[in-house]
Amino acid sequence: MIDIVLASNNRKKIAELGTLLASAASNDIRVISLKEIGFAGDIVEDGASFEENALIKASTPASMGSIGIADDSGLCVDALGGAPGIYSARYSGADADDVKNRRKLLDALRNVPEEKRTARFVCTAALVLPEDSRFEVPEAWRIPDKLAAKRNLDPRRATVVRGECEGRILCEERGNGGFGYDPLFWYPAFGATFAEIPGERKNLVSHRGRAMREFTARLAAILKE
Repeated sequence: MIDIVLASNNRKKIAELGTLLASAASNDIRVISLKEIGFAGDIVEDGASFEENALIKASTPASMGSIGIADDSGLCVDALGGAPGIYSARYSGADADDVKNRRKLLDALRNVPEEKRTARFVCTAALVLPEDSRFEVPEAWRIPDKLAAKRNLDPRRATVVRGECEGRILCEERGNGGFGYDPLFWYPAFGATFAEIPGERKNLVSHRGRAMREFTARLAAILKE
């Protein structure tokens, strides 16, 4: 049994990843939380990109001797120069929530015409192996040397995957499902917002679905015994 630590205490995320890995891996892999390895502090996400923030989070369990994995995601709007980007979850300030974030986004795009409201959801998923790990990341999957040096990581011990989903921001909310910016994110191929389609259908095309499918395939290959 190989334990990997998801840099989160979100039980839903942990269960979801466990299911994905069970179908992709040829050996027994168990996904556990930060709490289960005795980490109870806060992780400071001070990176300049989704990739860097995912690596920061995954590095926490790796520094404690465990295989660490993490994800980071957000919405990038072209007319806003890529904002809210890595600040998507706290876009509206210290007391941000989904409703306030969506309201601020609509205000920011108030005078932007439909054809210029293009946007994309982004998700990155990272793996960081502890220094003494018997596993190693294949050269083609290693993080860039510059990023490795910035985060003081061995490129042989880290990989990150990025998934994107292109769409457009509406002028008003539609749908009651999903979360975050989903009610505003129009996906042209479905003719609906992410809040108007079932979760399983959304996962087929979403940024997170795309990133996690590639990530779990890589992880299963790296941990293959």
